[in-house]
Amino acid sequence: MVAAKARILIVAREQTRLGSLAVGLDALGWRTITARGPYAAMATLADLCIEAAVVDLGEGPHAANLAGRLKAASAPRRLPVIGLAGPDPECAGHDFDLILTAPVEARRLVNRLEALVRLAVAEEEFELRAQTFAEHGRRLEPPVADARPLSVLAVGEPTRQFLGLSNALKAAGAEVVGAFTVFTAFDYLHDRRFEAVVLWAGEDRKEALQIANGMRRNSRLYHIPAVLCLGAGGRLDPAETSEKGVTILAASDSPDEIAFGVVELARAYRRQNIVRAALEKARGSGLMDAATGLFTRDLFASHLIRLAQAAQARNRELSVCVLRVAETAGVAAARAGGWLDRAVPQIGSMIGRLVRVEDTPARLGAEVFALAMPGADLEAARAACKRIAAVIACTAFEAGEGRPPFVAEFDIGAAQIHPGGSAGQALEIAAAEASRRRAG
Repeated sequence: MVAAKARILIVAREQTRLGSLAVGLDALGWRTITARGPYAAMATLADLCIEAAVVDLGEGPHAANLAGRLKAASAPRRLPVIGLAGPDPECAGHDFDLILTAPVEARRLVNRLEALVRLAVAEEEFELRAQTFAEHGRRLEPPVADARPLSVLAVGEPTRQFLGLSNALKAAGAEVVGAFTVFTAFDYLHDRRFEAVVLWAGEDRKEALQIANGMRRNSRLYHIPAVLCLGAGGRLDPAETSEKGVTILAASDSPDEIAFGVVELARAYRRQNIVRAALEKARGSGLMDAATGLFTRDLFASHLIRLAQAAQARNRELSVCVLRVAETAGVAAARAGGWLDRAVPQIGSMIGRLVRVEDTPARLGAEVFALAMPGADLEAARAACKRIAAVIACTAFEAGEGRPPFVAEFDIGAAQIHPGGSAGQALEIAAAEASRRRAG
């Protein structure tokens, strides 16, 4: 089994400085372990499956040089390192991925941790995929930076606080577009490109959640970070928050604090998109499935072996999922009329857009798809596949003149690849589970 008892390494000599942060992260599911110095930190990285590190920069000059040492000790795994400093941090250029002004609340730090960890896994995936394609005689061009200002859609009534946030976002270098109604917001979302959406709930969160729901049901908008600013006394069930993919901030926070959080999420999303764009160039390589743009069966098998070897070397979790189009009356009729074959390219394309940047989607058969998901355990992989299936199930596909459209549902199977285990065997287990669900 992968040693995943602790996810975050906190480096701080004094427990009082970051102790409350550790407690908060533990409560939010990001298990922590604290090292009192660099030697203890290195030993922890060697023994545990650490996803990111947080360094107290108030410990003196030696702490500023610790990020590079932690990253080197974690290689080949990419380790995001966040520094917590005083009001005037002077650690730029010291290999920190992000420097925050201390103190910082755990719920705010989690959003940055999630974005940085995902980006690290995505960059690892690009390296691995480049090796797989080189093995097949193709070259992947490296990611190209985007110099344009970050684009943020701010949705809400033009109150004093809302306008203050818009000004703070502009001051942080973002290009802000304001929308005062749900209809205007969706018009902008469908016509323009955004790296983040701020939903100003105020006293009523109904319209804000309506927008969040709509984004999560659209394959093109699915991954855009949505930040919900709740008014005084506003609460949202944690399960509901996770399901909608919403980041919660208090509207009572200062505009600068909210703007900083939004810009960090937007910047991470842009970096993920840059990596995704580089990965998507593979569609024109001649190696991918022509109809869907996904990995072919043979290419996926080759890459999955490499992923499994890398997961073991990096002490990182890896799961596989199989999605098989479920046998329903509508699907059977569409297949008989040839309409299912016409829908499969769109279904495959939707899967390609809905997966995370770091995931590898493949078409294994006429109606069977697979995903390799680095950094995801069995539970997380199964949940992600269910969300993908739910989004596709909201789409109606043509079934011929005079016939009602049909929807595509999926039988899902998942398996986790453990160190020393066979990638092929895990894929067979996932496929067998999907088949059992069909039989059931």
